[in-house]
This record gives sequence, C-alpha cells and structure tokens, in this order.
Amino acid sequence: QVQLVESGGGSVQAGGSLRLSCAASGDTYNLYCMGWFRQAPGKEREGVAGISTDGVRTVYADDVKGRFTIFRDNTKNTLYLQMNSLTPEDTAMYYCAARRELYSPVLNSREYGHWGQGTQVTVSS
Repeated sequence: QVQLVESGGGSVQAGGSLRLSCAASGDTYNLYCMGWFRQAPGKEREGVAGISTDGVRTVYADDVKGRFTIFRDNTKNTLYLQMNSLTPEDTAMYYCAARRELYSPVLNSREYGHWGQGTQVTVSS
C-alpha cells in the first residue's frame, strides 16, 4: 500500500501563497487518484481538491476554485497543491490522501483509504 508524507506548510499573511507537496512511496503511485483535504479546529475534515491518476481530471471545492491548483508529477511520485490568494479561512491542517481508482477524483474523504499525517497552514490577517 502507499505511504504519504506532506510538506510545505507554514505561516503566511493573507494574500500570500504556499505550495504543499505530498511524497508517495510503497506502491505504484499512478494507480491512485489523489486528494487534498483540510481540517480546521472544531470543524470536520473537508475536501479541497482531487486529481485523477493521469492528472487530466481535477475537482475543487467551491471556495478554493480559482485560487488553488492541484497537480501531480508521476515521475517523482509527488502530489502538489499550489495555494494563492490565501485568506485566514484557509487556516487548517492539510492532508493528502490516496484512492485506488484510476479516473474519478472525488472530495468525499470516505472514498480514500490512505492518508498522510498532515501539514499545518496558518494564514494571518
């Protein structure tokens, strides 16, 4: 099965940008749809973005469309999330997740069986 390790979180001012990375190991990376999720204190985990194995199909939560971009490099077994125009509402622990599925990225966390430990993103006003 696949193991996932996130990096790239940190503190940034509103309007700034961050790029998160998720390194995968242990299984054939390009057999997995991938997703980014986040969880703020006191809130449920929510889907942010998902991507198919070939990187062609993507899906985004409404509140990040136009600001966040999910992409993957299958030669490096790495998933990315480029986050621009960050707001304090984006503050959360961000997790990457893997789903053994080729073509259908989804934002339902129950569909994902493999998770990283998370990286913290803090946006100050």
